[in-house]
Amino acid sequence: MSEKRRDSKKRVLRTGESQRKDGRYLYKYVDADGKPQSVYSWKLVATDKVPAGKRDCIALRDKEREIQKSLADGISMAGRKMTVCELYDKYTTLKGNVKRSTRESRQFVAGVLHADAIGARDIGSVKPSDAQEWAVRMKEKGYSYRLINNIKRSLKASFAIAVSDGWVRKNPFDFTLNAVISNDTQARQALTEEQEQAFLQFLQSSPVYRRYYDEILILLKTGLRISEFCGLTVDDIDFADGMINIDHQLLWETNKGLYIDTPKSKSSIRKVPMSEEARKAFERVIAWRGEPKPYTVDGYSGFLFVSESGKPYLADHYQTVLRRAVQRYNRTHAEQLPKISPHVLRHTFCTRLASKKHESQKPAIYHGTSGHQHHFEPLCACITGCCQGRSGKIDCIAGSRRITTPYTTFHGEVMKSRAKKCEVSSGKSSVNPSKVMLYKHLTACEGMAEKCKVFV
Repeated sequence: MSEKRRDSKKRVLRTGESQRKDGRYLYKYVDADGKPQSVYSWKLVATDKVPAGKRDCIALRDKEREIQKSLADGISMAGRKMTVCELYDKYTTLKGNVKRSTRESRQFVAGVLHADAIGARDIGSVKPSDAQEWAVRMKEKGYSYRLINNIKRSLKASFAIAVSDGWVRKNPFDFTLNAVISNDTQARQALTEEQEQAFLQFLQSSPVYRRYYDEILILLKTGLRISEFCGLTVDDIDFADGMINIDHQLLWETNKGLYIDTPKSKSSIRKVPMSEEARKAFERVIAWRGEPKPYTVDGYSGFLFVSESGKPYLADHYQTVLRRAVQRYNRTHAEQLPKISPHVLRHTFCTRLASKKHESQKPAIYHGTSGHQHHFEPLCACITGCCQGRSGKIDCIAGSRRITTPYTTFHGEVMKSRAKKCEVSSGKSSVNPSKVMLYKHLTACEGMAEKCKVFV
């Protein structure tokens, strides 16, 4: 009978355990992938003392228990050694079919992770408390709540891959962020009609900012995304039919400069009706623009909003113009304006459109964009939305398929045209309207329908 192996303290060692000449303990095992692995520790059990001059560590048998538990759950110990940065790179590689702007954003996130200690951590060692401490550090470094939440969402998706592949047992980023750090994000407020008129009058009378009056008026009256607006060319404006063609956007990429890309989504490719104010503003812009120096970006030329050199303006130009214009306005007016950005102008357009009840305003066409859906409570509740066509009739929308309307993306499916006008007070509803044709009235409270009278 072979003698049992013992350590320097005469304790019996288990299968896979051994002690090296320098006193360190070693445990060998085969992982879930069938590959031999080894772990080390200066302590066999938790009550052992670490040799002088050596760092404290987890006892070998504590490590063994964790390994055996992971093996029983099918957790790959080799995968657990992947760093957080490597896991994020793997996630972005698997989700590689994205726009150039998204790739640039991912590079920024990768840089943020590399700059923080968590980026070099093995994914198997990251606990929920570590993820929460990371969020606190990001806040202390001055990152906004919105950005931290976006990065956290990406890390949660990355760790979901690790959970699915058996590298970790739980997702450490599956926590509520506002329970860890305060949400100091200020909601964008749409301009009131009084603020809108006051700002436009100021622009019109200002010797510095009057040149931007028409551009800002167009943004207010069309609700275009700023990248779509900057990419507009002369050929995109159809004065005969009163439509604006939106099938591309103008963007900027670091180290590469200007480029043309498709809109935000496939359903963002659309034709936007022009109001009379917008039409006149476009006419003035084209007249003032004259014949600028030729400038081509990815085959597109004839841009509407250009500098003296013929180079088209970008979003940051209008961000700066709006910020400085508001600052100058507030220095000379008692009634202060809030912060205004191109997105606030789009936000204002949506809100203003929602408040219109007259049929000629086509109030529900814009409804359905995920970022603005909560501004359309007066328009739609028990259905996803009601889309009023150019004929003045109402199209009832139902179902979950995304479609495109003359203004923007719309969730739903046209069930019946020429329906009666939908009179909805407010709110959203969980009512399934798959067979609903006509809608009469809805009383709603805090986003959930209390009463819905449906006529079929």
